[in-house]
Amino acid sequence: MMEITAVEGDITAQHVDAIVNAASNAMRGGGGVDGAIHRAGGPAILADCVARFPDGLATGDAGWTTAGALPARWVIHVVGPVHGVGTREQLLSCYRRALEVADELDARTVAFPLVSAGVYGWPKDDAIACALEVFRSARTSVSEARIVAFGRPTYDAVRAQL
Repeated sequence: MMEITAVEGDITAQHVDAIVNAASNAMRGGGGVDGAIHRAGGPAILADCVARFPDGLATGDAGWTTAGALPARWVIHVVGPVHGVGTREQLLSCYRRALEVADELDARTVAFPLVSAGVYGWPKDDAIACALEVFRSARTSVSEARIVAFGRPTYDAVRAQL
């Protein structure tokens, strides 16, 4: 059974097999979590994104690249929906697909941000609920799904739902 944990901190500093990146459809870096991961991991991540995903990814889908200089082995990129445009099913799909990709990679520990809860405007409480819904029902080889909360209020909200 997968353990679900929460930590307050920087997702780029997590010592796990894979870090999940909340990417844009183009998968070319950007702001928020995506920008932080690309900056900390270095140019190898962008080069791998361009090579592996020349046309980007669809909303709700996931794919992996090297983690570059990050302490993880891989980055699993997911494309979350924009609140008010995309659907809750697409957000759930991000978490499901990330776990499927983790299983393909044989990743046992995976650090997740709250997908779409930043600049994409998804309400944090629902973003947390989506992650936990998928994690609690998943059939996966992942042994730990770690939700990395940026800031104490977000961490407290995650802990309250756990």
